[in-house]
Amino acid sequence: MATDGEPADGGCCGGGAAAWRPSRLAGSRRFAQRFYALGDEIRLEVLGLLRGGERCVCELTAHLELAQSRLSFHLKVLKDAGLISHRRQGRWSYYAVDAEAVGELEAFLGRVPRGRGSAPRGSRRRLLAAAVPSCQAPAPAAAAVSRLRKEQR
Repeated sequence: MATDGEPADGGCCGGGAAAWRPSRLAGSRRFAQRFYALGDEIRLEVLGLLRGGERCVCELTAHLELAQSRLSFHLKVLKDAGLISHRRQGRWSYYAVDAEAVGELEAFLGRVPRGRGSAPRGSRRRLLAAAVPSCQAPAPAAAAVSRLRKEQR
């Protein structure tokens, strides 16, 4: 049986591209895209704001103090990764966290084998929750990032 990195015919390299198992590759790509989307401070801030519920893009722009074009890029990355959903109402655009996608990430992290000295089971959920900060109480780090952005302008 083929695994990631092994051709389906059991041979080393003779099976060609058609011999690879596309279902595993497709799943890996989806998770890689999602983790890529989580690898940026601005996108993590956006997710933190959306944790409180659906928000209008104008609210996100004002809170993050970003140009609309820059925020639009980050929203597209999150949307393409399936981490947020989008709806239009008249001339306004609203975004929300896709809870199913976040649940899939939590399940994926739960399947990752633990190494020696790693955190105990259950802490991965806390790590994921910490990666997506809540907008309820602005973290000192978020305030520092906002100040740095203002200084760079």
